[in-house]
Amino acid sequence: MSFSEFNFSPRIAAGIDALGYEQPTPIQEKAIPPVLAGRDVMGLAQTGTGKTAAFALPILQRLERGPRRKPRALIVAPTRELAEQIHQSFVALGAKTGLRSVAIYGGVGVTPQTDALRRGVEIVVACPGRLLDHVGQGNVDLSGIEVLVLDEADRMFDMGFLPDVRRIVRATPADRQTLLFSATMPDDIKKLAGEVLKNPLTVQIGQPAPAETVSHALYPVAQHLKTTLLKALLPTLGEGSVLVFTKTKHRAKRVAEQLAKDGFRATSLQGNLSQNKRQAALDGFRAGDHQIMVATDIAARGIDVLRISHVINYDMPDTPEAYTHRIGRTGRAERTGEAYTMVTSEDEADVRAVERVLGQRIERRTLPGFDYAMPKANADEFARGPRPPRPQPKQRPMEPVAQGAPRGGAQSHGQGERRPASPPPPRPRTQPQGRAPQPAGSTASRAR
Repeated sequence: MSFSEFNFSPRIAAGIDALGYEQPTPIQEKAIPPVLAGRDVMGLAQTGTGKTAAFALPILQRLERGPRRKPRALIVAPTRELAEQIHQSFVALGAKTGLRSVAIYGGVGVTPQTDALRRGVEIVVACPGRLLDHVGQGNVDLSGIEVLVLDEADRMFDMGFLPDVRRIVRATPADRQTLLFSATMPDDIKKLAGEVLKNPLTVQIGQPAPAETVSHALYPVAQHLKTTLLKALLPTLGEGSVLVFTKTKHRAKRVAEQLAKDGFRATSLQGNLSQNKRQAALDGFRAGDHQIMVATDIAARGIDVLRISHVINYDMPDTPEAYTHRIGRTGRAERTGEAYTMVTSEDEADVRAVERVLGQRIERRTLPGFDYAMPKANADEFARGPRPPRPQPKQRPMEPVAQGAPRGGAQSHGQGERRPASPPPPRPRTQPQGRAPQPAGSTASRAR
């Protein structure tokens, strides 16, 4: 079928044509009609299936009619990158409609967001924490929301956002239309869906497993040889863009630095970067200025770069779901892709869990000519495995005090043995006058 069969308005059809969309993807074909009809929808689909347009196009169609310059559609997303991507999709698809969208997320200044909200918008795309800040400050009123979209709901659960999401839902009208999209369906998301959706239509595209357009391979290697193997592997991958995943921000930064030092066009995307630097890294990766991006799982969602040919797991992800989200960055829009994972002997249980989801054994590979027996002294290793906890110093046993010795703890006039002094009692904490105590979960302390 073609997009013309949905009977979108000429202004929305112009946005579809401008982006070169010709035929709807399966999730768009199945989800757009019920969303246009006003039904609540629960969409289960892998990343890269085109679900953003599946809800954006019907929302634009609905908002063309009715009041302007007040929030009528709210899309809640787990990460800044995904929120920005969804916002840009609304801007592009609705370019001829006159509808306005704003992206609301932390890590950047509040003033431009506040100004945009005060000028008036119909579409708000937001991360939970910053949105609640604006609600609390009276910058945005959610009482007129007609359509609520919870995108990447399983990721919001992973990041601990469900309490904030429930607060946001309670701030919207009960008679709204609600759309929930998720790649997987853990029990907490099933419970959330039961709370927020009314008689929903479930649209499922494929199983919650990696896309069939992606092939998989494991590269067994010692931990200290991972960086050296990565440097040897990258020149064999061709000219496509490569996304490398690490477990920690420190590793992402250091791996990218070592690759750049050796002449690779590499950058990193991780939480220690400011929002401006994160956006610059992502823009450079999209434009091809950087062929390689080394990232933490913050990039596993919302990074829509079609020409990623390879995803390399420098570190094995902790769960099959995390594996699915990571490698979903390649093989998008019916393109093929490769997913390579470096594994150590400690990763065997996680590998078996991924293989159960795939329903097959993943091929084990070695890189011809690579010295797998290389000692640590010759390897480009910097990030070893997690450090074991430091042993606590043994407490010195209490020594007897000689008869008649003073009990102040130190020797006095050479009499008696020294014994550990008792610690002074804790000084009571007093609250500064006129300042109320701050609860641990206050807005001021919430991580963005």
